[in-house]
Amino acid sequence: MNTSFLLLSVVIGFILGIFSGLVPGIHTNTFSFILAAFSPLLDELGFSPVCVAAIIISNALTHTFLDIIPSVFLGAPDADTSLAVLPGHQMLLDGHGLEAVRLSALGSAGSVVVSLVLILPMAVFFNGVYPFVDQYIGWILLAIVLVMVYTERGEVVEGQGPLVRMKYRMFAVVLFLGSGLLGLFAFESQALMNPLIMVGEPSILMPLFSGLFGASMLVISMLTDTVIPMQVSSRLILLPKRILRGTVVGSVAGSFVAWLPGVTSAVATVLARLAVKEDYSDDDTAREFIVSISGVNTANAIYGLVALYVIGRTRSGAMVAVSDVMGGTSLDANILVILLIIIVGVSIAAYFMTIYLGDRILGVLTRINYRRMCMVILTGLTLLVLVFTGWFGLVVFAAAVPLGMLAPYLKVRRTHAMGALILPLLMFYF
Repeated sequence: MNTSFLLLSVVIGFILGIFSGLVPGIHTNTFSFILAAFSPLLDELGFSPVCVAAIIISNALTHTFLDIIPSVFLGAPDADTSLAVLPGHQMLLDGHGLEAVRLSALGSAGSVVVSLVLILPMAVFFNGVYPFVDQYIGWILLAIVLVMVYTERGEVVEGQGPLVRMKYRMFAVVLFLGSGLLGLFAFESQALMNPLIMVGEPSILMPLFSGLFGASMLVISMLTDTVIPMQVSSRLILLPKRILRGTVVGSVAGSFVAWLPGVTSAVATVLARLAVKEDYSDDDTAREFIVSISGVNTANAIYGLVALYVIGRTRSGAMVAVSDVMGGTSLDANILVILLIIIVGVSIAAYFMTIYLGDRILGVLTRINYRRMCMVILTGLTLLVLVFTGWFGLVVFAAAVPLGMLAPYLKVRRTHAMGALILPLLMFYF
């Protein structure tokens, strides 16, 4: 293994993670699928499969740190940080947006520590119980869907009656089923994909997720004016014990769901917030919730890798790409250790980069045309879908965009759009 190429791969992944984290509409899976598709070409250039895997891992992990910045300052989240918008954006409006970014960075960094401490017991536990759990995956997924719907509260208006929550739960069911039916159609018809440029194996997940969670958010952002008030403080005021609790809760939730198919870190956040009460009128609770969400995202990224090693199953788009790059084989212990060392190094760099860029983002936002930037990104995303998945992929992408836009307009969580993956899985297991 060429050490120079490995270090270069980490740097490339880190830079891609900064880009995907900061730019609205660019999901980390987008780069993962593109890198997997170009892996034969990268191999000819000297980047071994391990190097390409290092790029993907570095990108995915860095993204979990940086993606809080557009969520707080632009109100433009991806699927994994959508629940952070309310407390994070409220802190921004109160002049504490910089503190929200620091809390998120701390939650992600703390999650790396907690996750590494728990890796051995988690690996031993799931290696033993997974054969049993595997028999009931369908029921577990169904239970998670029911929890997601039941905990949907929609837009909270003081004085509203209890029946209002039923309305939002019905909206959640509509979004879940709508995206689920699109997912069924996409997976059953994916043979129709005819990329304009055939590089590797095309993935139907690219147009599906890019439409649901990327382009839909870009369209809404173009229709929304972003006004940022004066920021007054970046000092952390949350008690250390509450930071620790938020980190541990998020890390544990993220580590558990990483073993289940179709359950993303956004879904893990729904479960984590059952332990961290959602009372945004309480400033400390809102701050702890941001820490918890960030911990979920980072832990989920780490344990997706551990799950690939222990049970040989892919549980995220990034891990699907890593598995494809590695030839569909399970990771060996040496490669896992190398990738975990990379995770530690990248996490340290991503922590400081998040704070550095968070402190300077206000100056940048005053100098760019945000609406035009979103339009350029949307055009580029559409072209990528067309090139790598063909006209059928473009049809799926176009159908996914309005479905993804439903969530903010119906005032429900974007998480329900994961029905695009969960409903086909439920049909498979039942």
